[in-house]
Amino acid sequence: MKKILTLTIAITLVNVSFGQNTVVFPDQSSVITTGIPFMLVAPDARSAALGDMGVATSVDGFSQQYNPAKYAFSETKSGVGVSFTPYLTRLVNDISISYATYFNRLSDFSAVSASVKYFSLGEIVLTQDATSPGTPVKPNEYAIDVAYSLKLNDQFAMAVGLRYFRSALRIGQVDPNANPGSSFGADITGYYQSEENAYDSFNGRWRAGFAIQNLGPKFSYDDGGQDVFQPTNLRLGGGFDFIFDQNSKLAVTAEIAKLLVPTPPELGFVDTDDDGQQDSDEPTIITAGQSNDVSFLSGVFQSFGDAPGGFSEEIKEFTYSIGAEYTYNNSFALRAGYFNEAEEKGARRFFALGAGFKYTTINLDLSYLFSASRVQSPLENTLRFSLTFNFGDGSYTEY
Repeated sequence: MKKILTLTIAITLVNVSFGQNTVVFPDQSSVITTGIPFMLVAPDARSAALGDMGVATSVDGFSQQYNPAKYAFSETKSGVGVSFTPYLTRLVNDISISYATYFNRLSDFSAVSASVKYFSLGEIVLTQDATSPGTPVKPNEYAIDVAYSLKLNDQFAMAVGLRYFRSALRIGQVDPNANPGSSFGADITGYYQSEENAYDSFNGRWRAGFAIQNLGPKFSYDDGGQDVFQPTNLRLGGGFDFIFDQNSKLAVTAEIAKLLVPTPPELGFVDTDDDGQQDSDEPTIITAGQSNDVSFLSGVFQSFGDAPGGFSEEIKEFTYSIGAEYTYNNSFALRAGYFNEAEEKGARRFFALGAGFKYTTINLDLSYLFSASRVQSPLENTLRFSLTFNFGDGSYTEY
């Protein structure tokens, strides 16, 4: 009732200011959009198979993407990981995300890591007419980051990561004012892993993690362009390992995530000529929500309470994932996961399956995605694979 009353008063004041002109409410989209969205795509097959999660899963070579604090619990001295993800395979065959990562455990308490993520939109040929040879261009985005992980006690570690990214999606041959967008960002993450505890018929271990990712200033794609937010993201997760014996383990994990970016407000305009169309001299007004013309830091705090639909819409901005991983003899793994996003906020829903194989120092992981939404996923029916090379396996004992 309070919200309805407030909106009524606001519209009344607008009508007083602009006479008896009509306030028009165009159809609005409440989907939150940001720059460099490729940063939110799971680059490795293991995370993808578990429903695009990784903040609270056990440590692996690709922990840099979700939670580098996990590297402080690695039993391997160092490792290198590479992965390849085809994108929009139903339409083209040259769009993809490539990812490479490296970590090195420095001591019992610390580790360093780095990664490169590259998103290629393939080759686009620009032509003036049907007879011109055309000019090939290759739009792309990439990000380079480094992180330092430190154990604060035997069960908990934190990490800080720094990132530089460059997005060259605007084509200079089409728009002379277009320039690559670039900026810096930071990640703050934490990971908890309990000791192995004995229960009635099995042993078990608890896991938990958090991450605030892509925290940094807004950027633009050209000199006079509108500033866009980085995909600042909050992740919270927890899980439990059912350890049946020394060869058999089942890990169950759940994760929620939310973009820490302002929700687009609902906008209207004063229709002075009652034609239903907004002309250049007809002012735009915010009818619900808050302005998203704020700094990135203000946007982080605003994002928890600015949804035009109130608390019920704010809850819908959380996505969630659940996943399970069965491991046998530390050499074979089966995985399954589910990811869910509210219909009004993007409608991404999918199931994923995957498997992992380990031979001496090499890990091979595969995953496959099945869409469960009316909105087709660009990764639907896509086979993803990752390779990890471990060096100094068994150098540290954590359990």
